[in-house]
Amino acid sequence: MKAILLRPAEPERDFGQLASWLTILEDETNTEEGLKEYYQKHKGRITQKVAQDERGQLLGFYWAARDRAIAERAFFFLYVSPDQRKQGVGGRLYADLAEAMAAAQFKKLRTSLPDTHVEEQAFAGRRGFVEIARSLAMRLDLDSFNDRPYDEIILRLQGEGFQFTSMEALGDTEEAQRKLYQLNETSNMETPGTDGSPAWASFEDFRQSVCHSDWYRPAGQMVVIDTFSGEWAGMSAITRFDDYAYNLHTGVDKRYRGRKLAQAVKVLALRYAREVLQVSTVRTHHNAKNLPMIAIDQKLGYVRVSGTVLMEKSL
Repeated sequence: MKAILLRPAEPERDFGQLASWLTILEDETNTEEGLKEYYQKHKGRITQKVAQDERGQLLGFYWAARDRAIAERAFFFLYVSPDQRKQGVGGRLYADLAEAMAAAQFKKLRTSLPDTHVEEQAFAGRRGFVEIARSLAMRLDLDSFNDRPYDEIILRLQGEGFQFTSMEALGDTEEAQRKLYQLNETSNMETPGTDGSPAWASFEDFRQSVCHSDWYRPAGQMVVIDTFSGEWAGMSAITRFDDYAYNLHTGVDKRYRGRKLAQAVKVLALRYAREVLQVSTVRTHHNAKNLPMIAIDQKLGYVRVSGTVLMEKSL
């Protein structure tokens, strides 16, 4: 059996390779500099190691981060280079990860795997992980997207007292960010198929991880306000990664559902993606049990392209 050595990854020495592997795992471009910056900001809640052979060649790695909202839970990636699999590398990495997480008094571990990667799911299953949710990936071709049929819905809603605007138009003030945070949290927690837990530990956590992030675009944070009550009724957030746009979240307060607000505000986000971000493709993900939002996207023309399986283990 080959020698497998584990050590903490060093930013200058290893993060270029880790960024390439994370690009594969997340299906999004990660860069060495971006990973270094992220690690510098969040290393207090990150545990990571690489595996190497006796010559110093990297074989794989794990990267675990403490959940922002639930301190006793961690989310992790574990990856072994394809040409190094079935040689014990993954087992060594996971055993070290599990020992480190137990020593740090974590109670739950989570990981997300592509729904087509049966071997990786089996690897996790043999170590006590169980499936707790599925996520569907969907894609829209903006070049063929016809948004004009939705003008009537938008005009009707405006006539009923709903204002369609953006965080940019609202000045992206702290007051507006607090309302955006509250709408994000409530609509996320009420989404079918979720466990109802918060996504962020506090407004300050939301502001740092969302509003101060590189991908945050105030003009792409579309919101709907009930002008009669002042309540924030709905939102659709969109940004650009590489050559495509990504719809981060579309949500409507449950008091306002059934009025086609989600369709209307999402159409405005898609128009922004086409006209301002100037992309031809939009991607998004949904919890597989969020049937209302999946139905809306199918109506808009999204097609399913892949998915992920969320797996969890209690320590």
